[in-house]
Amino acid sequence: MLKLSKKLLFAIEAVLDIAYNAGSQPVQSREITERQGIPRRYLEQVLQQLVRADILTGVRGPKGGYRLARERRRISVGDISRVVRAMETAANPIEDPAGSELGHKVVRPLWVELEDEVMHRLDAVTIEDLCLRAHKQRVESDANRKLDFSI
Repeated sequence: MLKLSKKLLFAIEAVLDIAYNAGSQPVQSREITERQGIPRRYLEQVLQQLVRADILTGVRGPKGGYRLARERRRISVGDISRVVRAMETAANPIEDPAGSELGHKVVRPLWVELEDEVMHRLDAVTIEDLCLRAHKQRVESDANRKLDFSI
């Protein structure tokens, strides 16, 4: 079941932060926690799952960190939501066999339809779209500072 959780918000913010601030160098988790105020205990766990899902790539070494695994126009908010949903361990109430006939035949199907509509909408919003929104809102980016002009 789709729910807006802190973990989901942090995951979206972390991927957006990487896309918006990366420049030529990977973004370190320390930088994300400083800019976004995301607790490190949430962040590391989510970043590792996003790497496993091929949304991010981990770069090892002293200047390591995280990069997008795909172009930002090819990563949707729905992709990130599915990763976080798989991490959450709470049982889905839709699948609970307890309940009334009205619940099983009317209310739960309605909820599934609504969830499908929301996921369809989240699949249509890309990280590129969010970066453009950030740019329009004049959110400062560290990408310009990180550009490497060496030849």
